[in-house]
Amino acid sequence: MTTQPARRAWAVLFVLCGAIFLEGIDISMLGVALPSIRADLGMSTGALSWVVSAYVLGYGGFMLLGGRAADLWGRRRVFLACLGVFILFSGLGGLATDGWVLIAARFVTGVAAAFMTPAGLSIITTTFAEGPPRNKALLVYAGTAAGGFSLGMVVGGLLTAASWRWVFFAPVILATAILVAGVRLLPRAAAARATPANQGFDLAGATTITAAMLLLVLTVVRAPDVHAGWTVATLAASVALLAAFVAIERRSAAPLVRLGLLRSGPLVRANVGAMALTGSFFGFQFITVLYLQELRGWSTVQTGLTLMIMGIDAVLAPTLTPKLVERWGNVRVILGGFLLAALAYALFLPLGADWTYPMMLPTLILTGLAFALAYGPLTIAATDGVDESEQGVAGGLLNSSFQFGSALGLALVTAVTVAATEAGNALDGYRAGLVVPVVGALIGAAVMAAGVRRRAPRRAEAREAVRV
Repeated sequence: MTTQPARRAWAVLFVLCGAIFLEGIDISMLGVALPSIRADLGMSTGALSWVVSAYVLGYGGFMLLGGRAADLWGRRRVFLACLGVFILFSGLGGLATDGWVLIAARFVTGVAAAFMTPAGLSIITTTFAEGPPRNKALLVYAGTAAGGFSLGMVVGGLLTAASWRWVFFAPVILATAILVAGVRLLPRAAAARATPANQGFDLAGATTITAAMLLLVLTVVRAPDVHAGWTVATLAASVALLAAFVAIERRSAAPLVRLGLLRSGPLVRANVGAMALTGSFFGFQFITVLYLQELRGWSTVQTGLTLMIMGIDAVLAPTLTPKLVERWGNVRVILGGFLLAALAYALFLPLGADWTYPMMLPTLILTGLAFALAYGPLTIAATDGVDESEQGVAGGLLNSSFQFGSALGLALVTAVTVAATEAGNALDGYRAGLVVPVVGALIGAAVMAAGVRRRAPRRAEAREAVRV
């Protein structure tokens, strides 16, 4: 385990928190700016959806490859190089005069984030010693990500009022400052220590898993808008590629993902929980934004200010959550987060056409608290006990789960909302769509409850399972 003076370690964390804040604010600002982009570039609704989908496709499709690249080629090198790519293509997006240019720029930006994010996470997990120091660092990191997302909804509304292009130019300015700081502060650690498993690059495995993830994310993102036969065909192709990937990894002397890593129950539960958390959260947020802007006629700034209270997790994650984790352990805290999330979304089910802000406030506060309890501890659980040489892969798996979960949640909510709206009205559609986040949170709670029942082996045995 890498050891550094405490001051230098926290300076490193400051840089990486800046990067994850950048990612969060970039995503949320874009959501607010979409109507202005459509009006200026003359994009259809279908084409406009690809501005978001292209980023998710690049991010989710290349995440595992990005995590392994960080382990093999050096985390600092991958992080800084891909931050440079992020700057270049975010700027290109701001200069776009055609929709296809903007969509292409968002895809490449997503790919850059897919390499940058697991590299940053693995720098944290290899800089801070396992236990309370790492837990605190990861919770600060998670809180910063949540804060960026919450603040982005407000900042995006303000920037869009001037020009939607500033939604792309502002991240360029922030990312450039992070790049300068990263060059000076990030440790020049070796890539991965030499072992038989990491000598060389698994090109066949990388090709099949990237193609499988691209198809899987594409299937989920496009499911509400295409014929069922197309969805079944792309899903079958994705499953076939995943099967080919498993077969390749079993025979590879230098696998992209060591299959033994996936035999860890805690790691698998953490990744399933990650999908449930983001799927339910982004599904709920999608319905809430539609309700406030389309049904109630609220402005983008009003909507952002309304939802900003959910950013309470940026304060609670580094302050309250570490104390709860120390007292009760990761799994119980995550379980509590999912139960609070299910309660929060259920309180929104009776949504009325004239709800006031105080009527929404309990759900918004509970949602922020639930995210604070679950997001950071899931990050800890997904990387705890994993060998240093595989931290990038573990981070890639976790972020793939977060991205796939958000895409799946949005697709399910969209499909249910559209079907219910056609059978009734917009309010009926929103109420039906809100059932999806409730179910997602309950699934997450059930998965974590299974982890509580299996706590007898404790951390030492869980760590040993990871190394099998």
